[in-house]
Amino acid sequence: MALTTLPLLDAAEAASLRALLATAQWQDGRATAGAQAVRVKNNQQLAPACDAARKAGAVIRAALDRNPRLLSAALPRKVFPPHFNRYGGDANRYGPHVDGAVRLAPGGERVRTDLSCTVFLSDPQDYDGGELLISEGDSRRSVKLAAGHAVLYPGTHVHEVTPVTRGERLACFFWIESMVRSSEQRRLLFEFDEALMALRAQGESNITVTMAGTYHNLLRMWADT
Repeated sequence: MALTTLPLLDAAEAASLRALLATAQWQDGRATAGAQAVRVKNNQQLAPACDAARKAGAVIRAALDRNPRLLSAALPRKVFPPHFNRYGGDANRYGPHVDGAVRLAPGGERVRTDLSCTVFLSDPQDYDGGELLISEGDSRRSVKLAAGHAVLYPGTHVHEVTPVTRGERLACFFWIESMVRSSEQRRLLFEFDEALMALRAQGESNITVTMAGTYHNLLRMWADT
């Protein structure tokens, strides 16, 4: 399963977003669910146009732009604006579902959901449950990360959020349309780039120059901008 976890926000940024979201007006998450998801969705979300969502979204976008590992893994062409959800109390779970293949962003732009990303904002010790379960065939991964850490995974996978039985789980979620549509090609490019960065950390050489050229030639071959 192609799944990448990485730190995105530092502790202070995650804490500031929690404080901002604590004062926000939340709405029933089912208002934005499709016909299949509405049957299993039971959480709360921020209205995308509200002040808190816009301020928090700007923090997330800035963090994305400065994170080379996420950019390498996703190779973004378009990013759907970050959304925010809350689990706890009676609105505490999201059953198994698959995200829609294309999302309509504000302004009418369509974004193909090649990759899904969840950024955990609550400290894991502050709530029980709330694991993100990601399935691929008979394989299943359970993800519950430290505040400020993100998980990136293919939008094609069935996933769910288990019931939060204590406390509150705050998170950001969004989708990425990649320049490289093939998940296999993206995986190969990411592994190539990771290996190249490890070699370059030991010093530049003719080999690293050649490898960098090969990486960019493959990207040039496969990318759609």
